[in-house]
Amino acid sequence: MGVFLGEDPLILIILTGMFGGSAAWMSGRAVADTWRPAWMAAASGLGLALVTRFLTYGLFDGALLSPVGYLRDAALLAALGLVAWRLRLAAKMVGQYPWLYQSSGPFSWKERT
Repeated sequence: MGVFLGEDPLILIILTGMFGGSAAWMSGRAVADTWRPAWMAAASGLGLALVTRFLTYGLFDGALLSPVGYLRDAALLAALGLVAWRLRLAAKMVGQYPWLYQSSGPFSWKERT
């Protein structure tokens, strides 16, 4: 488990999970609010992973050039951004076009009959 985590699990949870995750969540919502495609939400997670790797290195003496650490952070942050994007897009479709669509769950919508 130490090889996968690469650093202290508390640092991973606080820095990547809470700080990076909240930034990925907000960027995913912002991408959906401007009607941009999903790959932009995932790309913002990749950029945020670079930031979390640098902060781990600078603040906690972690490995800066760790491919496993970067891929782990990028996967987590891109996934959070995509979840936020889809939730916001579904809410927007139902809220903005209530005569056309109705909610069929938190991630989807369906046409009104």
